[in-house]
Amino acid sequence: MKKFYITTPVYYVNDVPHIGHTYTTVAADVLARWHGSIGEETFFLTGTDEHGANIETKAKTLKLEPKKYADQIAAKFIKTWQELNIANNNFLRTTNQVHIKAVQKALRYMHDQGDIYLSKYQGWYCRGCEQYKNERDLVNGLCPDHLTRPEKISEECYNFKLSRYQAELLKKIKKDELEILPLKRKNEMVSFYEKEGLTDVSFSRKNVNWGIPIPWDKSHTVYVWADAFLNYLTGLGWDGSAGQSPKFWPPAVQLMSKDILRVHATIWPAMLLSLKLPLPKKIFIHGYFLINGQKMSKTLGNVIAPDDLIKKYGVDAARYLIMSATAFGHDGDIGWEKFNDKYNADLANGLGNLVARVSNLLEKNKLALKLKINSDKKLVKAYKDSLENFKFDEALKLLWQKMRSADEFLSHKKPWKMLDSKKIKNILQPLAQDILNAASLLKPFMPTVSEKIIKQFTAKEIKKGEVLFPRI
Repeated sequence: MKKFYITTPVYYVNDVPHIGHTYTTVAADVLARWHGSIGEETFFLTGTDEHGANIETKAKTLKLEPKKYADQIAAKFIKTWQELNIANNNFLRTTNQVHIKAVQKALRYMHDQGDIYLSKYQGWYCRGCEQYKNERDLVNGLCPDHLTRPEKISEECYNFKLSRYQAELLKKIKKDELEILPLKRKNEMVSFYEKEGLTDVSFSRKNVNWGIPIPWDKSHTVYVWADAFLNYLTGLGWDGSAGQSPKFWPPAVQLMSKDILRVHATIWPAMLLSLKLPLPKKIFIHGYFLINGQKMSKTLGNVIAPDDLIKKYGVDAARYLIMSATAFGHDGDIGWEKFNDKYNADLANGLGNLVARVSNLLEKNKLALKLKINSDKKLVKAYKDSLENFKFDEALKLLWQKMRSADEFLSHKKPWKMLDSKKIKNILQPLAQDILNAASLLKPFMPTVSEKIIKQFTAKEIKKGEVLFPRI
């Protein structure tokens, strides 16, 4: 059986889940559900990244132990994904003891083969990113993401020989052996490799207690990135053994936003080469959501929380609105007004209205139909191609075009004005079949609603049923 392994990043527990995390996770869920529906054995991993200086500081300000604080935030992620009907196979927390032991075993191997060595680091360190920065990364001396001036730090640390893997990784990226999508992101990384190149990076911190101890030197803890990346392996039950791929490895695709592309296209694959393990097949980078042209921020008060979306629109509608908002891979402009308009147009007046009209006419005219999901081959092929190329919005547009045509046909034929039940049936049967086919394809996006429609349209007697999407 063909295998499909998909990951989201492990989300940093410095804050509660927001719409950016939700976007990545729902997209991964849609792909996992789709690949499962076509008979592939799927594994979908998500989780939380819980170590590092920022978490230690945050917990201290709240007068909590770091683990207690991490427990609280991880619980919020788990609850949110359950509410959004996310069907992940595992939720990996980097404070998990099995993960910790595997990280220590893997780093010991990398150290023993000369890829990790003791050194002294001098340079700029951004506390917000928990990353060392080169001068070229700064804009007017500031970190572009946090708009703060990094600190000049000089400390003993264990370095990873990232530079050793420059030539091999560049070759693999160019040949799409590590495929980076969309193409502009691949070009961005090729340019980075060719112009700036890879330099060795710190893999430990000496004065950060909240982290995994370096196994051969307990005065150091593992740098948060080196710890977090290995979740993609430990989430499959990997014990840290070099050269031993767990079941489902390598990932078919790893989804993430553009702010973490560089580390995922440099440090992460270099670690895999060091550990003698295959690289992911694809890395797909999606864009950011902007609120009326502005980045989301608590200061501006324009943050949209997944809980608020669910409360206002319901679970399936929230999933639909997120995935249809923009082309995956591009930034998208969203906002409550836009969501309201789209909800009313596509769901209340679109899908919901069509289902209600057709089922109502069938019930009224006491017409019995024996319908089965009878896949429209042309539609399925176009839909499959869109999903496999991460064009979620296009996949949904295909289904909505089908619904629109059905709605127009119904309005044109006006069966409610007819008396001949045979003629009425000839009009309604193909429309009901189109609705059923579209509902079966809609399952990865809207699992509950599509099941309701399938149940409704395969019943012995098709009845109008409840309103699927009350107008806002």
